[in-house]
Amino acid sequence: MDISVVIPLFNEEESLPELHSWIARVMQENDFSYEIIFVDDGSTDRSWEIIKQLREESEHVKAIKFRRNYGKSPALHCAFEKAEGDVIITMDADLQDSPDEIPELYRMVREDGYNLVSGWKKKRFDDKLSKNLPSKLFNATARRISGIKIHDFNCGLKAYDQSLAKSIEVYNDMHRYIPVLAKNAGYTRIGEKVVQHQSRKYGKSKFGANRFVNGYLDLMTLWFLNRFGKKPMHFFGLWGSVMFLLGFIAVILVGGMKLYDMHHGNPYRLVTDSPYFYLSLTMMILGTLLFLAGFLGELISRNATERNYYRIEEEF
Repeated sequence: MDISVVIPLFNEEESLPELHSWIARVMQENDFSYEIIFVDDGSTDRSWEIIKQLREESEHVKAIKFRRNYGKSPALHCAFEKAEGDVIITMDADLQDSPDEIPELYRMVREDGYNLVSGWKKKRFDDKLSKNLPSKLFNATARRISGIKIHDFNCGLKAYDQSLAKSIEVYNDMHRYIPVLAKNAGYTRIGEKVVQHQSRKYGKSKFGANRFVNGYLDLMTLWFLNRFGKKPMHFFGLWGSVMFLLGFIAVILVGGMKLYDMHHGNPYRLVTDSPYFYLSLTMMILGTLLFLAGFLGELISRNATERNYYRIEEEF
């Protein structure tokens, strides 16, 4: 099979028939063998009923329905496991991603040899200051930390080589950082394509302003996991040892000050009178706790369970 089109969705009943017919037309015009995998992330409208109707009309349609809303990352992860196409293309269900981009995305993966091609919505139709400025800051930070020179990490329109999609685990809200996950997995041929951005035709956006705050926290998590995920002791153990050593040296200095006072006419001055005594004890305690955190992190990393959790109610 040439292409698997993966479409995660939540309450997009109005756009699904039009999106399906648009994708089908593009595939037929380019003579692609394909499948369309809809992942209904716990929709509360008629989205699932419409998907079942589309399945009756076309054998190319496959679908997965979650019991409740788990999020975009589990939806992508589940679909990646089931996709059969040589190239896997993801897009949003709100008609803001154009299926007309599919042939060129496919060519870039198959002929140019990219592992991943990310869309760049250079000209946006939702260009509001409250969304555009945080998005630019977010992407600039992601480029700086990851070293991946693309402009739009969060664009839903992406193309993947099958081996990459099967090799990465998209969990929590890490769909924003799939290029980073790919790089961490050893897939370094990551490209970018300017894509057309459509104005929203139906409904409203399902993402709030909190995604930018969560995005930065997730980016810090990815950076830490990439550097120290397999060896947490290298971080916690190092700084724990440094803090304990500094605290221990401070305790010796405080003890030396007490001996000095005893030999120079002030034997009644207590060690606990010095604030440095409490600071040194605090540093020793924190150093010990950091060291233990690194040790426990090593044990956990060796026995980590599956981080993706979802329950499928129905699929075909």
